[in-house]
Amino acid sequence: MVIDRRSWLKGAAVTAAGFSVLPAYASPPRRRRISPSDRVNIAAIGAGGMGAANMERLTSQNIVAIADPDLSHVAKAFVDENGAPIARRATLKAAYDKADKYADYRRMLDSRKDLDAVVIATPDQHHAVAAKMAMERGLHVYVQKPLTYTVREGRVLNGLARDNPRLVTQMGNQGHSGDDGRRVVEMIRGGAIGDVREVQVWTNRPIWPQGVARPAALPTPDGFDWDVWLGPSMVNWGYNPIYAHFNWRGWQPFGCGALGDMGAHLIDFPVWALDPGLPTRIETRHSAWGENDRPPGTPEGDLRGSYPLATVTHFEFGNAKGGPVKLTWYDGGLMPPTPRDLPADAVMKPEGGVLYIGNQGMLMHETYGQNPVLIGDGTAQRAAAIPPSLPRIEGGIDGHEMNWIRAIRGEEKISSPFAVAVPLTETMLLGIVAMRAGTPIEYDGNAGRITNVADANRYLDRTYRKGWEL
Repeated sequence: MVIDRRSWLKGAAVTAAGFSVLPAYASPPRRRRISPSDRVNIAAIGAGGMGAANMERLTSQNIVAIADPDLSHVAKAFVDENGAPIARRATLKAAYDKADKYADYRRMLDSRKDLDAVVIATPDQHHAVAAKMAMERGLHVYVQKPLTYTVREGRVLNGLARDNPRLVTQMGNQGHSGDDGRRVVEMIRGGAIGDVREVQVWTNRPIWPQGVARPAALPTPDGFDWDVWLGPSMVNWGYNPIYAHFNWRGWQPFGCGALGDMGAHLIDFPVWALDPGLPTRIETRHSAWGENDRPPGTPEGDLRGSYPLATVTHFEFGNAKGGPVKLTWYDGGLMPPTPRDLPADAVMKPEGGVLYIGNQGMLMHETYGQNPVLIGDGTAQRAAAIPPSLPRIEGGIDGHEMNWIRAIRGEEKISSPFAVAVPLTETMLLGIVAMRAGTPIEYDGNAGRITNVADANRYLDRTYRKGWEL
């Protein structure tokens, strides 16, 4: 049976790994109705790094609070590498200076009754926990990618979003709002390169440590609430800068590696254009995991160390509407072979890209859907005849955050809501599940279960530290 996105979203009471993925929720409290003339009261959960980049685009709104366990790190968002102020962030700095500050977002969400919405830009292990808490309090949420750390978390958030349609949800895959990416989808759907049965995707990530041994603990810097930073994670190796504040992406308890970091951008467009449903078979090949002091006999998937430096993941979409589709993911500097008929001026940029292979040509674009190149006789002519069919987002890629605001105010449809983001994230995370399983996995997306390796179903979920349960 073909399982498309719409029918998947209707699959309300499925189970995965023996747990109910859509529990009953109390209705969240009603918040104020926001009109187009209103400014939205926003809080940042994770206010430095990517959080500052998101909030910089939202200074037209009321930034009333920020939550971050290390405010000294947040302060670094306003100066360059030489310590000089970043002029374009002066408005954001002024807003942050006025905002109330919290180390623990749980305290902020419990105490603030004036919030309308939150931006969540924490390490991955917090995403679902923070989003669920916010949504249960009636708040609109913008959540950085990957939307969740586990498959179950995505289905829980999707249940909340489905049951509370007035809440506006957005994942931070900004390419989804870009003009080029939307044109790619139109051209693929319109048959510019014919039927597509194969897609190649690559990235130069990781650009952070992976495949390395866990270092010794160091004293936690003054003012850094390490316990809050750990949040739901069940490990406490002690502080080391190789984890915080950027490199957490490469460590299994905190991040989702290169696939989790960049898949939401790169895999987004083939999933969007081809609508293949969830993958039915996934296999990940990889270099060595980082060394770790795990007890003897612990399964390889429970290494809890740093991810491998490079991986190749093969996704098979056996239920795709137009027929089976294969997608191959490369990271760590690995790339697919150059097609024989690729023109000399069509460069496969090492930074990342997507190559669609159709029966009447090929299409290639960069990481965020930008700069699409049609390859093959007749492709340009066929593409020119395909009319626009998707709405364009004001500001394109740079307007992703304000699209969320305009959607909250009822002015515009949301670009990448959880209905879109959850199956995309689930696809990505299944690549990590296959890596941890150490063998090809076969997946029943309707049931949310791995069917050939029963023990691997535990990797669809995780255990939470007390006080941080989902």
